[in-house]
Amino acid sequence: MDQLKAASPRAERLAIAAATVTVVLWASAFVSIRSAGQDYSPGALALGRLLSGSIALGAICLVRREGWPSRAAWPGILASGLLWFGLYMVALNWGEQQVDAGTAALLVNVGPILIALLGGWLLKEGFPPRLLAGMAVSFAGAAVVGVSMSDGGRSSLLGVGLCLLAAVTYAAGVVSQKPALRHGSALQVTAFGCAVGTIACLPFSGQLISEVPDASLTATLNVIYLGVFPTALAFTTWAYALARTSAGKMGATTYAAPALVVLMSWLFLGEVPGWLTLLGGLLCLAGVAVSRGGKKPTAAPSPAVEPEPAAEHEPAMEPEPSAGPALGHAQGSMTRATK
Repeated sequence: MDQLKAASPRAERLAIAAATVTVVLWASAFVSIRSAGQDYSPGALALGRLLSGSIALGAICLVRREGWPSRAAWPGILASGLLWFGLYMVALNWGEQQVDAGTAALLVNVGPILIALLGGWLLKEGFPPRLLAGMAVSFAGAAVVGVSMSDGGRSSLLGVGLCLLAAVTYAAGVVSQKPALRHGSALQVTAFGCAVGTIACLPFSGQLISEVPDASLTATLNVIYLGVFPTALAFTTWAYALARTSAGKMGATTYAAPALVVLMSWLFLGEVPGWLTLLGGLLCLAGVAVSRGGKKPTAAPSPAVEPEPAAEHEPAMEPEPSAGPALGHAQGSMTRATK
């Protein structure tokens, strides 16, 4: 029991580190999608990304000799593969071509709220006030970022619907994946979920084959990068962290992504953010800090129970009286021998 208590803070730190890797790589994905989306259609981009991710994950599984997940893990793997790896990526790529980046960011950030609601209801995680408060602050920050990045204009009804569809499938995929992680490793659940998403996107293979020859090398490299890092690596670290914390907390953590996207766009694309965008990014980070905070695991009042073992050992002193006759007998024998 003491070992488990001592391991829990370490497990929490590892989960936070894994979630941080995920959020940074997912933030970088927005920059890469913007570049690759100029030469690839939404379905072809999703399929190319998933193919690259499946190849990378398959190679890692072979090296690590990961077997097939147990039967109990497959419902969650199939659901998350179809909804999150498949439908979500196509809907997001398509939606971002229909609406401006700010509107897309705002609509997709409904996802973490849905994750918290579905996790509290279906996974019985409850609705911690600190989590809900942090998500409210982060969503306000995402809204500020969205408004500041919006071009002010005409968002198509189709684009809004696609971004909302992406948010819903993202939330449903995360909540489906959580139970699967009880029966399979993070690598197994991610690798086979990615494979399911790849199979679901095979109808776009004709588009991908026809677009590769005309696409720029930069766009193709971005597709490969999206598959290897924001998909293969980031989805695995996500699954690792999700197995060790609640779905609601993990969803809230992704609110750090808008702030990182703003920073990366500034550094790599030369897009200087305005003061309103920076304020929104800070609000996102503040909300994540609130939602991830709370009571640290404390050791149970074990000292109060410690006297018990001492009481148990007291009877061990009972043989002392019986040692008296034995000692007296021995002394008598020695006296007789001396005589």
